[in-house]
Amino acid sequence: MRVLLGVGGGIAAYKSAELARLLMERGHEVQTVMTAAAEEFVRPLTFAALTGRKTLTDLFAIESAIEHIAVAQQNDVFAIAPATADLMARLAHGLADDFLTTVYLAFAGPVVVAPAMNVNMWQHAATRANLDTLLGRGHRIVGPGEGYLACGMTGAGRLADPEEIADAIEQELRTRRDLEGETVLITAGPTQEPLDPVRFISNRSSGKMGYALAEAAAARGAHVILISGPVHLPPPRGVEVISVRTAREMRDRVFENLEPASIVIKSAAVADFHLSAVPDQKVKKTAARMSLELDPTPDILAELGRKKGDRLLIGFAAETQNLQQEARRKLESKNCDMVVANFVGGAETGFESDQNEVVLVMRTGEVLPLPRASKHEIARRIFDEVMKLRLVLHAANER
Repeated sequence: MRVLLGVGGGIAAYKSAELARLLMERGHEVQTVMTAAAEEFVRPLTFAALTGRKTLTDLFAIESAIEHIAVAQQNDVFAIAPATADLMARLAHGLADDFLTTVYLAFAGPVVVAPAMNVNMWQHAATRANLDTLLGRGHRIVGPGEGYLACGMTGAGRLADPEEIADAIEQELRTRRDLEGETVLITAGPTQEPLDPVRFISNRSSGKMGYALAEAAAARGAHVILISGPVHLPPPRGVEVISVRTAREMRDRVFENLEPASIVIKSAAVADFHLSAVPDQKVKKTAARMSLELDPTPDILAELGRKKGDRLLIGFAAETQNLQQEARRKLESKNCDMVVANFVGGAETGFESDQNEVVLVMRTGEVLPLPRASKHEIARRIFDEVMKLRLVLHAANER
């Protein structure tokens, strides 16, 4: 396979030479494109010697006026390592003032970005916004790692290990549009169950995990129907979004759109109880104690388990204790094929966080922990395992 390696101008650029060597050893063709700042840290001749191919640097010293288009078309994956804060900003905003950023806009394949910068720069709101933009485009983000930085500070910002970046590049190369022609139905976010015209019962779900799953499915070629409760997230590109508010509305929209779906993922945090008779007017505050009689909301996952047919059904279990046991119970009682169990008692994962750490409990009996990573990376891993599980279950059904 052919890898286009983009090198940004940071001290970590020297590690990109090791990455190029690793990729060559694994049998890939590598061509390097460098920013002007990167040339201050590593000479282009280093990469030319390692890869056996010309290193691209100057947009105006090229063999053809459309060489950047040809380069974009000739390569299978575009890996950018290191991606500095400045380079991430230019990528996010579509600036094209050198060869690297110009070929980025012309490249239509998978993109792997490995950030490296000072910890404060990494944590700055501008960098986080640019990161969200790149994640929203379906790019794979690798790292950064934590530790002692060249600036003398300690924290997140180190370029990921070249082996880890190479593994991510190869995973992107292996990923095919394996959901082309299929429909994936996903639910996301919380529901809001009204108590009167201005108050409601809800939960802390941000919808980030469900939206990441929708983006991952769309990147694999699926037609994605995302049924979303109230969230503060932009709609994923190329995804059909249906907005709902209550558990009853979510249940109705799920079954209205179930027929074409081959995979159903119930990641929404649906409220368990609702007030059956909602007052028409706002309930006034008084000094008296108030009690509410709440009824259960529809159990959408259980109903799907009864009606799923040959579809693959994936449920979510948000737990504060007994993670695997509760996931196994849910898998059996709801007739799921996989349950994604996540611990929501921690401060850095689960609800509202950009990261997650989950355990996949399978119909086959397998239990697979997925260590802490961005929710976009967790979404990709979930779909990798979904596709494997479907093959195993299909083979078992044919025996």
